[in-house]
Amino acid sequence: MDSTQTKAIADFLIADFESEMQTTLRVINAVPNDRLDYQPDSKSKTGLGLVRHLTLEDEWLLNSIANGEFAPPPDDSDACGIMNPADAAARYKQKVPAALDRVRAMSAEQLSNVIDLFGMVQAPGVNFLAMTIKHSVHHRGQLSAYLRAMGGNVPGIYGPSADTQAAIAG
Repeated sequence: MDSTQTKAIADFLIADFESEMQTTLRVINAVPNDRLDYQPDSKSKTGLGLVRHLTLEDEWLLNSIANGEFAPPPDDSDACGIMNPADAAARYKQKVPAALDRVRAMSAEQLSNVIDLFGMVQAPGVNFLAMTIKHSVHHRGQLSAYLRAMGGNVPGIYGPSADTQAAIAG
């Protein structure tokens, strides 16, 4: 792919991620504070674990692309300081758009440079941008599937949910 194509794809993906960020924030904000320990299975993250994972890894992945290398992933334990959905939403709003702006400022050549993800995947930065969106949407989907079991309501994601339909009808 040439540099014009690389930049066009990156611009499309950045706009897509910006749209997804708003949905991710709606899902994070829908998590009930009193059931953050909810875990559907012992192999699954808790509700708080997913909130932290989404918040920290979206930022980490975008900054890794901008840096042209992957540092160790962030610590999503209590040490990260995110103790509830409000903490996560505040950090997400502050850090993720700034990280995305760093990617937006990259040249086509920088976006074409191959980055190594711990010896598991080697791909151009623009490919990792696509992977970042998929990663975020995947974990947001997990979290949205927890919401009703946690006693919360599922916000509209790609249209109304049964919970938002009830609000519209009611």
